[in-house]
Amino acid sequence: MNSGIFLLNQDGSLEEMNQTEYVSEAHLQELLQKYPNLLVGNQINEREPRKWLLVSREVPIPDSNYGSGRWSVDHLFLDQDGIPTLVEVKRSTDTRIRREVVGQLLEYAANALNYWSVDTIRKNFEINCQKEKINPDDKIITAFSINDIEDFWFKVNTNLENGRVRLIFVADEIPFELKTLVEFLNENLIDIEVIAVEIKQFVGEGNKIFAPRVIGQTSKSQIRKENITSRKQWNAEMFFNELEKRQGTKVKAVAEKIYEWAIRQNLDIIWGQGGRNGSMNVYLFIDNRRYYSFSCWTYDSVEILFQYMKLQPYLNDTESRKKILTKLNKMSGIDIPISKLEQRPSLSYKDLIDKNNFEIFISIWEEYFNEVRKLENAQNK
Repeated sequence: MNSGIFLLNQDGSLEEMNQTEYVSEAHLQELLQKYPNLLVGNQINEREPRKWLLVSREVPIPDSNYGSGRWSVDHLFLDQDGIPTLVEVKRSTDTRIRREVVGQLLEYAANALNYWSVDTIRKNFEINCQKEKINPDDKIITAFSINDIEDFWFKVNTNLENGRVRLIFVADEIPFELKTLVEFLNENLIDIEVIAVEIKQFVGEGNKIFAPRVIGQTSKSQIRKENITSRKQWNAEMFFNELEKRQGTKVKAVAEKIYEWAIRQNLDIIWGQGGRNGSMNVYLFIDNRRYYSFSCWTYDSVEILFQYMKLQPYLNDTESRKKILTKLNKMSGIDIPISKLEQRPSLSYKDLIDKNNFEIFISIWEEYFNEVRKLENAQNK
């Protein structure tokens, strides 16, 4: 049967390429690891073609907070917007590709969103970079041409918090049953993008051609997701209105007091871009250096950003973070374990409705930012 794929050789001869099965599923997995662009990012998003960063192959997925990993996904990628992309590879000869693989990948996604953190993803990425003897930050910069590494990981965290992931089924041929299921899921799931990528292999005399194409992404699903899940720029009015709607007037009043205090302190407020959840992030920028403190969300969470504080200049040592944790634990009803010094522990807004707790919380950050400014001034003299 004529494949319809031809290669024009340098000597002017025309070589017909024959479609050939992959030797093994592992071979197709290795190709994706080496050539992520086989996922054809320009077909997934024509306006903003997706670029890919491989986190790792065989990333463990636990089924509890204490599990080491009940399953593992074939590949985990991140795109330039920090969207976790789970990729499962099957050959068309594997009968599971018709229906079973859909349930499998959905189960992976559900548990990944429940039990993964940005730390989990970052750790797997760094371990993979060590194996390749590549600097992790350099790899991100090369892949996406960005300068602010921590801002990129913040985007990854925001996507996890918002349940925003992408699922990709990859095979040498996508059966009709899988195409139908992918189209249905992609049109009806709001924050999760579900697609299939068919990568056919054509072999000739010493040459190979790979012909990838995206399947199952309908115009209806693209328009719906652009309208519903596209990142939006939050502002003060949007944030406080949404917070009041979800958490009530008392919680809104607490957040407004935090905002007013930050403005008086000449701190920098960065509003989030989540499609579903808004955030108010309180920072201090000095000469392009970012000093982290905490983030307020439209759900009931005020996150303490120890995870990012440990990477900034000054007050980034364990003892400095431990002092802040000790002071936070002086608030009534708060008991943050020492193990959280490398993470992002959360307080409830309801903890800050208490006047004494609120005053302790504000005094902690006033002292912290005053110390940062003092150290910066001393450094610049």
